Amino acid sequence: MTENASDSAIWSMQALAAGDAEVIASGVSGLDLMRRAGNAVAAVIRARWTPRPVVVLCGPGNNGGDGFIVASALARADWPVRTVELVPRAALTGAAAAAAAEWAGAVAPWSVESLVGAELVVDAVFGAGLTRPLDGRVRDVLLSVRAPLIAVDLPSGLNGDTGQTLGAAPRASVTVTFHRKKLAHVLEPGRHLCGDVVVEDIGLPSTSPRAGQWVENRAENWLKRFPWPDVAAHKGERGRLVVVSGPAHSTGAARLSAMAGLRIGAGLVTVASPTAALRVNASHLTAIMLQPFENEEELLPLVERVDAVVIGPAAGVTEETRLNVLACGQTGAAMVVDADALTIFRDDPDELFSALDRDDVLTPHPGEFERLFPGLLKRTPTRLAAALEAAAAADCVVVLKGADTVIASPDGRAAINTNGAPWLATAGSGDVLAGFIGGLIAQGMDSFDAACAGVWIHAEAGCAFGPGLIAEDLPGLAPMVLGRLWRG
Repeated sequence: MTENASDSAIWSMQALAAGDAEVIASGVSGLDLMRRAGNAVAAVIRARWTPRPVVVLCGPGNNGGDGFIVASALARADWPVRTVELVPRAALTGAAAAAAAEWAGAVAPWSVESLVGAELVVDAVFGAGLTRPLDGRVRDVLLSVRAPLIAVDLPSGLNGDTGQTLGAAPRASVTVTFHRKKLAHVLEPGRHLCGDVVVEDIGLPSTSPRAGQWVENRAENWLKRFPWPDVAAHKGERGRLVVVSGPAHSTGAARLSAMAGLRIGAGLVTVASPTAALRVNASHLTAIMLQPFENEEELLPLVERVDAVVIGPAAGVTEETRLNVLACGQTGAAMVVDADALTIFRDDPDELFSALDRDDVLTPHPGEFERLFPGLLKRTPTRLAAALEAAAAADCVVVLKGADTVIASPDGRAAINTNGAPWLATAGSGDVLAGFIGGLIAQGMDSFDAACAGVWIHAEAGCAFGPGLIAEDLPGLAPMVLGRLWRG
């Protein structure tokens, strides 16, 4: 792949169509572009498998034309190949018809029986351009595939701009796409159905006026701005973070956040504790400092002197939490607002939004998101669209957590995380994430970059540990991930 093909940018279907049109307008024929795509798919197959019987399922449009090129390329390399054609070749037009004319190999009728003996199946039926549900005969064949499936652009039956299935879609082992990933490659359930996504360069323009400011969340996007300490740095220069504790019976979440902030590099981390919870917090803290407060008036001076504050983990859905959030919003400290500090504003989200600055971060899971932005997830086509609209409404960074966590900025930037692990679905995991983000902001990292980095590091830690992970493990895994980033 070229450097452009490995770029983390995510393009919409409209942007890709515009790129295709620009290349064709420059003098490259549609058939030449199809040959580039089909030959790239064949090369990926040959790199991953030894020769074996292959069935190529060819649809009625350009995706099917790609399939005929794949079949021809594999046959030239002495692979046993046959095509299964959804429509008669006489019904094909343009580049797809020209590609089909080049195929002189075996052809089987469209049926489930045509799959018998196949050890690899190529899905070149509809790809990313489909906008309607699969009809019964197409669905029956695609869902009957038992051999490894290689999808051309997208598994047929997925909407390229949403990642949602149009009734049904097969699960691919590998999806080969072109130029840039589409939203369906990174948003669930599309991400899961695409399997391993390979991006191949076929010569499209590197930029498009129709492309959004969306990226796959990768370290390369923010690593140059990561707040590594200078050799002469001291703890006071590495950022000051406060985490607000809940009452005596629910203090553990705040300590998880505080330890995460310390492990991610913040120089001075303090737990601001209700007086009644001091003893239980003191019995568990060592490198993390402890300061008492009784009410929002006493919390205010503790937060005024720091760079960032995490508030919400097990804070309690109480009037005290509401007042504490509003007090923190009066300071210059960037806020990471999580958990109970989100829920307490469910009856008046605008009150929360009025207390926020653009460098603040909200970290809701879908339930908390619904409380602050009622109906938004249902009325928008994707989690990406919902997070972007929420960030604009709250005028701050929003981290919509999930298997495909979306980080959205009010300026229209967004990153979609793809390195998550199921092991992170455990109590307290989100408290650690809030601490990671708060610790990075405290060190001077831009809030959007800090949210992207915190989410990525959190996911890498979860992947590294694997089964049996509990939230207490996560802060201690951060140094390993940071070490890999530091060494490059």
